[in-house]
Amino acid sequence: MRIGHGFDSHGFTDDPNRPLILGGVEFESGLSLAGHSDADVVAHACADALLGPTKLGDIGTVFPDTDPQYENANSIDLLRYVATLIAKDGWEIINIDCSVIAEHPTIQPNKKLMESNLSEAIGAPVTLKGKSTEGFTDFNGILCYAMCLLSRADG
Repeated sequence: MRIGHGFDSHGFTDDPNRPLILGGVEFESGLSLAGHSDADVVAHACADALLGPTKLGDIGTVFPDTDPQYENANSIDLLRYVATLIAKDGWEIINIDCSVIAEHPTIQPNKKLMESNLSEAIGAPVTLKGKSTEGFTDFNGILCYAMCLLSRADG
């Protein structure tokens, strides 16, 4: 078995045409995140958690932000691809647990849908917790930490 840890963060942008997507859910919040893909920090952190312990790279090497094919890419699709890489390398995903750190938007109303989207993409349970910084920082964006447990598929 192996444990993986992933982290991602994106800052807010003032682009009014860019949606805010977290865990594959579009939030109606008036906010959006800057990034090459859809900037889904939750899917990105999950992908890094899976890639690290398998020595298959990280999200930046598998999906470089210099490659135009990933511009505005759906990060749930990217995560789904990472899950196939993990399986091809002989790993079974047991679960992923995430902490999303954001002052806005509130995660709770979409938590179940986000968990469902992420779980479907990787074929294993994903749990989320929405956390606030309680005014501790002036960070102008959203952070996500993800931990995963993997097992060798052959035993």
